[in-house]
Amino acid sequence: MATAFRLSTLLKLREATRDERRRALAEAFRAESMLGEALRLVGEEFAELAADYREATRPGRLNVDRLLECQRRESLLVAQRNEYARQRELLLGEIERRREALTLADREVKTLEKLRERQALAEAKRSSRRESKQLDEFALQAVARREETTWDA
Repeated sequence: MATAFRLSTLLKLREATRDERRRALAEAFRAESMLGEALRLVGEEFAELAADYREATRPGRLNVDRLLECQRRESLLVAQRNEYARQRELLLGEIERRREALTLADREVKTLEKLRERQALAEAKRSSRRESKQLDEFALQAVARREETTWDA
């Protein structure tokens, strides 16, 4: 009969921890993707702003109000882009930290799984030796009975 893995509860806890680390890393990747999309949109707004600048400064009548509005939008976009870039840098550090935590949790699970496999293999060897010993005993008993019957005859 196979013995139960004594550390199965610990293995389940480690697996749950690993799964939580995996979810946390996926969440960080989603946040990074959202920031990347926000940066892309800011880039598009910069392209629109450049077109507005060209329109405001084209030869002919200069539209000062429109030019001031473009400068104000540019200041806001620069601040927004810088903030997104700062957040992205922080998030990349967090992603790396979460990736390392997942690697560690996965290593702990694999260690316990290897231990469980070694324990199962050792139990199988013990069981095989017991069965072999029993078969040897049965064979010896059969030989002894056969010898008894030949001596009695």
